[in-house]
Amino acid sequence: MTRLWDKGAPLDERVLAYTAGEDYTLDERLVSYDVQASIAHAQMLHAQSLLSKADLLAIKEGLEALAAAHALGQWTIELADEDGQTALERRLIAKIGVPGGRVHLGRSRNDQVLTALRLYLRDALVEVAQGASDVAAALDRLDARQGTLALPGYTHMQQAMPSSVSLWAQGFAAELRDDAQGLTGAERRLSRSPLGSAAGYGTPGLPIDRTATQQSLKFNSVQTPVTSVQLSRGKAEAQVLFEITLLMQDLGRFAADVLLFYTQEFAFISLPDAFTTGSSIMPQKRNPDIFELLRGRTATAQACLLEALSIFAKLPSGYQRDLQLLKQPLFRGIDLALASTAILVPAIDAITFQPEKIRLDPTIHAAERANEIVVKEGISFRAAYQRISAALATEKNST
Repeated sequence: MTRLWDKGAPLDERVLAYTAGEDYTLDERLVSYDVQASIAHAQMLHAQSLLSKADLLAIKEGLEALAAAHALGQWTIELADEDGQTALERRLIAKIGVPGGRVHLGRSRNDQVLTALRLYLRDALVEVAQGASDVAAALDRLDARQGTLALPGYTHMQQAMPSSVSLWAQGFAAELRDDAQGLTGAERRLSRSPLGSAAGYGTPGLPIDRTATQQSLKFNSVQTPVTSVQLSRGKAEAQVLFEITLLMQDLGRFAADVLLFYTQEFAFISLPDAFTTGSSIMPQKRNPDIFELLRGRTATAQACLLEALSIFAKLPSGYQRDLQLLKQPLFRGIDLALASTAILVPAIDAITFQPEKIRLDPTIHAAERANEIVVKEGISFRAAYQRISAALATEKNST
């Protein structure tokens, strides 16, 4: 099979397997975005008199047909293709002939894949942010069902001050909405068009119009100078993974609370059988595996972020093949966030607090009592604190 860089010499299949790695399978999610960018690029070439109208129409129709067939599962990217860019161009040439080989004029696989990736990430950020908002909405529903129920608030794992299901649920809901805002804010680095930067040094001798493709693809601006494009790779990906890590941390902390509340010792909540699993040896057991795995998968999110940061940390300027490896942790982190938010929504809807099992320590109102003395008598809070402390000690000794 002929790849975009082939010059006729055979390639050892072991080299292909190692260098392509997972890239050809990872590129499956970028096909529709690559088609979108390729059509915009072809339209620009035509506007610049670098591509005939007939060739443009053939390329556009051919790419649209390939995208539709791919969406239906009628073809996939093969290892022999090496990557999605080769797969598309090879099939386009097979479909429409010579015009298919003209679409690559004025670009490289480097700016081609980065453009498709940024288009994909814009949509992915919206989807993950919506997932976070959906979990927050599930917490709103929990609040509406049982929000008035009193709960102990904890510091240092000790009952400290009175709380409620509402305060507990809304605390997490507020942070998840903050996570959603953080995710959408990560779009800034994705809003610059890399198309036309080619292999990192532009397209000398070609009168391409980078602004035309930027506007067609709805990027906010053209990324300049061209040498900054490859230097920027990894930064947007790491920022996306950082925001996903913060989201997963919040989900993990929520899961830790649920796991504590589900123990027999607490028994604050019940979960239906549909959202728990069983033990292979202990017939009485129902296990809250969803929440345990959610808590554990915060480590995966952190690992994806660290892997991405490490890949480009000390690369020299210009394109380096190492950058190909960013896709795996990036896509894994996105998929993890989407799967976690999706399962957590119905899981929260399944949670029921058991008021008969919830006990607040009688001393939990101590801070409130001290505040009341300050308001009533006008003494300092420290003096009121000491008075309540002494009173509690007396009460404890008398029982």
